[in-house]
Amino acid sequence: AGDPHWLTLLHYKRGVTGSRSLVDDPKFFLSPSGKHDPAAEMDATLRALFLPAGDETQHAACRFVARFAWLKERLAIDAARLPVPECRRFSGIVKDIRPESVSLIFPAAHINSPASMFGHTLLTVDTAHGSRLLAWAVNYTAVTTETFGPLFAVKGLFGLYPGYFSMMPYYTKLQEYNDIEQRDIWEYRLDFTRDEITRLLMHAYEMDHIRSDYYFFDENCSYVLFFLLDAARPGLGLTDRCRPWVIPLDTVRTAQQIGLVVDTAWRPSRASRIRYLASLLPETERLAARDVALGETPAQRLTSLDAPQERRIVAADLAAEYLQYRYAKKTVPNDAFNERFLRILEARSRMGGAGKGDYDLPVPARPDQGHRSNRFAIGAGIREDDSFVEMKLRPAYHGLMDDDRGYVEGSQILFTELGFRYY
Repeated sequence: AGDPHWLTLLHYKRGVTGSRSLVDDPKFFLSPSGKHDPAAEMDATLRALFLPAGDETQHAACRFVARFAWLKERLAIDAARLPVPECRRFSGIVKDIRPESVSLIFPAAHINSPASMFGHTLLTVDTAHGSRLLAWAVNYTAVTTETFGPLFAVKGLFGLYPGYFSMMPYYTKLQEYNDIEQRDIWEYRLDFTRDEITRLLMHAYEMDHIRSDYYFFDENCSYVLFFLLDAARPGLGLTDRCRPWVIPLDTVRTAQQIGLVVDTAWRPSRASRIRYLASLLPETERLAARDVALGETPAQRLTSLDAPQERRIVAADLAAEYLQYRYAKKTVPNDAFNERFLRILEARSRMGGAGKGDYDLPVPARPDQGHRSNRFAIGAGIREDDSFVEMKLRPAYHGLMDDDRGYVEGSQILFTELGFRYY
């Protein structure tokens, strides 16, 4: 019961008063004292494996597939001698997904959302189907409908929101982050084998619909996600490498530092594509594309621009992108969008030439290549007739005077910055 992998599967961490699980849902424990007692939980799990098969959704072997698989291997259990069901539901999920690889996904910081202003991390399980859009996203997030910013922050700091794992098609998350929130997405493919990916899916499956209190600065989307990676590769110990506060971007750097990342890809947001297309045009043609997207000018205006054919194509693509942006932000009604978008596509089709997918957007610096999150500074100076020395400490995150590489340009988030000055 003291094996590090068993402690990982139950999310045990040592606290001031002893071991405790970071999971707060009673459904996750088979022993009444399981949240604080790894040995009692192991004993209850082993006893539960001898119960009659019955409904597979209720049997311990199928509810906790990762625990069962590890116990079979660690204790040399002959599963054929136990009355356990076949666990067809989990087997069907693995068969449908056909996992090939795992990627750590980092949607860039979204400064207008308190929950996402430091960025976010999730995992994708890439399938044998080939397209990344058909991958499955494994996400951990707080569940809330709170819209009042200060109350949202206070509740998040004190763990007053429930956090849940969820699995969904990756393209739904791309639509949310890329199109609606206008966030660039960085994909870091990890060096995991198929067996390790299967173990990851096992633990994600047994965490489904299991509640953990969500804390913005430690038990958050990044830290809890590391339990899945630790479960996939015993001995990895990612959760032990984290600081008292966990910033999503720092977890990406941790994966880089220990050699987990084997490849990186960038998915520009629609806002990034709009900015790039607009940079290729003079102001008159940018305004023409904007007016067409807003419905203030007929789409035929794009075909009659006093400009080379190449720039008319860019203007039409810009109008289409901007109209889709407005629609995603719910500022254009559905009927108006359909009518306007069709007219833009008709005008664009008469021009011929390459489509928007052929534009080579310049790849920016990766977020993990930017400066570190915390800063210590010392200084000296004069104020009126007094000289002084000072020290400053900033745990997070990014200031206007810092290098913007890897961060949202022109943004600033200073959290608990402290200064000590002696005159």
